[in-house]
Amino acid sequence: PSQTPFYYFHSQNFFFFLPRDNQTRQIQDSISNVEKHFGELCQLFAGYVRKTARLRDKADLLVREVNTYADTETPNLKTGLKNFADDFAKLQDYRQAEVERLETKVVEPLKSYGAIIKLKRDDLKVTLTARNRESKQMAQLEKTRQRNPSDRQIIVSFAEAELQRATMDASRISRQLEDTIDNFEKQKIQDLKKIFCEFLKIEMLFHGKALEVLTSAYQHIEDIDEEEDLEVFRSSLHPPDFQSRLDIVRASSKSGSAKPSVPLSVRLQKVLEDEDDYDDAGEEDDESSTDEGNE
Repeated sequence: PSQTPFYYFHSQNFFFFLPRDNQTRQIQDSISNVEKHFGELCQLFAGYVRKTARLRDKADLLVREVNTYADTETPNLKTGLKNFADDFAKLQDYRQAEVERLETKVVEPLKSYGAIIKLKRDDLKVTLTARNRESKQMAQLEKTRQRNPSDRQIIVSFAEAELQRATMDASRISRQLEDTIDNFEKQKIQDLKKIFCEFLKIEMLFHGKALEVLTSAYQHIEDIDEEEDLEVFRSSLHPPDFQSRLDIVRASSKSGSAKPSVPLSVRLQKVLEDEDDYDDAGEEDDESSTDEGNE
């Protein structure tokens, strides 16, 4: 059986071999492999979460700028941009929830494997210590046989008993390690399945909500009435009092259009005659005031 050590002689030296050595190396490689790749996964997922958090922060700045700009615009455009900003801000709330869930459901479980791997290495160290003790007992038995040929039977029996105890301890600890590593391997597979399933569920939930919110935001932008806002802009180019005067002029033009037009020369002659009449009236007023003074 795999747990039973075997021996052979070569060049008057006694060698001791454990078929479990290959198993030990395999366990060491498995632990080292998990330590390496889980560490890489943890760092990369943590970086993914940090990038997502930074994207959320940039989106918050974008929402703030859109709101600020919307306050300066025409009514329809303002309403559309404000509604877009509200939807985009809601999307960042979902992104924040995504960040928190990824941290809890993905990064933390991977990070916890640092402590788990340390425990498995300690278990492996205990097993290796027991096997080393077994090897030393085997070497001690060989030395005892060579140094005490006269008392060989008693001393050898004692050494063999010590070796048997050491071998039994090593076998027991090896079985415990095998059970521990088996459980570790099983737990590793289950944890990886759970971690990646959680990651995918979190991402699907976020992107499902994102599609819903972005569809609403798209509709708000699509519904902006550019023609109505263009009319508002054109009206803003002409102040209200200017428009009122313009309406009066237009109304006067329409009301006076039925009267026959008077030539310009005639209108000028009329103005000059009015001025002469005004001057004559002024002279008469002066003469009458002079006469009154003489009397």
